[in-house]
Amino acid sequence: MSLAPAKPAHFNPVKTIGIVAKTHPPNVVPIVREVTEWLAERRIDAVLELETAQLSGLTDRQTCSKDDLPKAVDLILVLGGDGTLLGVANLVASANADIPVLAVNCGSLGFLTEITLPELYSSLKSVLGGTAGIDERQMLRARIQRTHQVIADRLVLNDVVVSKSVRSNIIEISIAVGGQFVTRCRADGLIIASPTGSTAYNLAAGGPIVHPTVDALLLTPIAPHTLTNRPIVIANTVPVAVTPALGGSHLEAFASFDGQFSMQLENGDSVKVERAARPLKVVRAESRNYFAVLREKLKWGEQ
Repeated sequence: MSLAPAKPAHFNPVKTIGIVAKTHPPNVVPIVREVTEWLAERRIDAVLELETAQLSGLTDRQTCSKDDLPKAVDLILVLGGDGTLLGVANLVASANADIPVLAVNCGSLGFLTEITLPELYSSLKSVLGGTAGIDERQMLRARIQRTHQVIADRLVLNDVVVSKSVRSNIIEISIAVGGQFVTRCRADGLIIASPTGSTAYNLAAGGPIVHPTVDALLLTPIAPHTLTNRPIVIANTVPVAVTPALGGSHLEAFASFDGQFSMQLENGDSVKVERAARPLKVVRAESRNYFAVLREKLKWGEQ
């Protein structure tokens, strides 16, 4: 979501579009069928992700597994909500694919899926005509290290959260930035968020809203024991290392990646978060800018 006017999309001509839809709301089924026919009329190949094809009764059409989809298409159309987009973002990043994502919210306006359903076809026309604007969203790479071995390696769009379990009291977390010790924080957990993720869990925990074009990482304690442990914004040029001290009443801690995947941590584990090598390309909404989305979602200016 650039502050500058939208520029022509800088990707190759789109001839093949992958379609991924949220699997349970019934209103998505006719949308998938309709957009598949719309693309066929324009001689654009539609490749349906397998679950989406089964949901829509279109298994006779060209299909592809989720893992293989980013390498098989020129663009991915996401029909669903922010959670659906987060899953697709991980797929595209994990495949190291340099393709854009067009995310359409099939319910209310989302922070990530900012394009509404009535704007679906005008957005597709802009993409096919080469006039769509593209935002590059910073991705994060997160790794869990246990005794010199990496046991998890994930790419996320929003955030990495290190938090206690429901059976634990507050946990003590050691934080280092670029190898330099910052502090030990006693809290329910810590959020390491990208600017895109600043309006997700980070916002609910009292963290700052950061424009998506800012090169930064956000560190936000969750319910800190000491009120002077405040959120901090740092440059994204160095990694953040988070190490929880577990033992006694601090029984369990987990690392969560975009709310899509989590892993239980052991004492001595370290969670390292840094900027990913490649950003995610997202088709920009034509009818509203970033601040318009904030005003609508956060009800700014309403009496």
